Amino acid sequence: MRTDYLFTSESVSEGHPDKVSDQISDAIVDLFLSKDPEARIACETLTTTQLVVLAGEIRCKGVYENGEWAPGAQEEIERTVRETVKRIGYAQDGFHWEKFEFINRLHGQSAHIAQGVDAGENKDEGAGDQGIMFGYATDETPGLMPATLYYSHKILERMAADRHSGAAPFLEPDAKSQVTLRYEGSLPVAATAIVVSTQHKAGYDENDPAKQAELEAYVKSVIADVIPPVLLRETEYFINPTGSFEIGGPDGDAGLTGRKIIVDTYGGAAPHGGGAFSGKDPTKVDRSAAYITRYLAKNVVAAGLATRCTIQIAYAIGVSKPLSLYVDTHETGTVGDDKIEQAILGIAKLGGLTPRAIRTHLGLNKPIYQPTAAYGHFGRKAEGDFFPWERTDLVDDLKAALA
Repeated sequence: MRTDYLFTSESVSEGHPDKVSDQISDAIVDLFLSKDPEARIACETLTTTQLVVLAGEIRCKGVYENGEWAPGAQEEIERTVRETVKRIGYAQDGFHWEKFEFINRLHGQSAHIAQGVDAGENKDEGAGDQGIMFGYATDETPGLMPATLYYSHKILERMAADRHSGAAPFLEPDAKSQVTLRYEGSLPVAATAIVVSTQHKAGYDENDPAKQAELEAYVKSVIADVIPPVLLRETEYFINPTGSFEIGGPDGDAGLTGRKIIVDTYGGAAPHGGGAFSGKDPTKVDRSAAYITRYLAKNVVAAGLATRCTIQIAYAIGVSKPLSLYVDTHETGTVGDDKIEQAILGIAKLGGLTPRAIRTHLGLNKPIYQPTAAYGHFGRKAEGDFFPWERTDLVDDLKAALA
């Protein structure tokens, strides 16, 4: 296993056009689940200059039943979309929360999909689609996430907080970051390159060197607060390398749900399954099974059974039992990977990892998804109903199963 290398991950801010789309899609998921915990949602969002379009398939008691919208439902959907964009901070000429055209093309779920997914007298609830999903954990950071992605997220989270508070009034919502770390002995020892491109108010660019220097100094101060000084001794900085980033967000580049899946997961440090997460209710295993595999991998590492762990699971549409479970501890395990697989499948509270068991164990049929749609689905703090897949409450069960 290679232990000395350079590795890079990137993140994007809540104002990136693809992330605007993700947040709108998950706001719709939350809206429907708040009305009906058994709602079915597959909501895709397109954002571009002064336009937001929703498309997809839904089923929700009290909102959309038998091909009909409930009174006021479409107005509530539009209000939810506009409030999401307003919260992000878009009130620009090219994309304004109050002024963009809104088109809703959501429609009823396919009856053929429903008959495969829904539970019946002689069958358990099946997976909402076929697919492969991956979970990953590493001991590089306290949250058991890859350090390159962890720092990429934290830089942009801090900048967004400063923008919202008024501490950095020259910032606009769209931004990207990228962190390259040098690893020795599989541990990060230096940040060799950091890239931050941030949308800004008029004038904070190469045409006004003083204001450009103010922006660069601010970004470097954020980086210095987020990344330990010991890692910043040989760093090359690239801050708004094009010179100007005034036009951004959906006005600068169209956004679509599900285009930032590596940002959503592990920054390229682990495989990704076949589907995105945002806009999907938890019967879709693209989402729920990715959460359970992260939960399992994190608990394996937290239990001291490995320093790195990748887990894959696979499903067939309409079938409740997973087709396969695969554990890889990358030669860092204290027990055999096959024994960890057997231990996981033998833990009764996990219910054989059926879609229904996953949703029940993690409590996924709740409106908890919009916060996942920016700054990563993983490595976040489990609080109340939110981010339950980040809990490490399976450690004792794994240790007991392997004793």
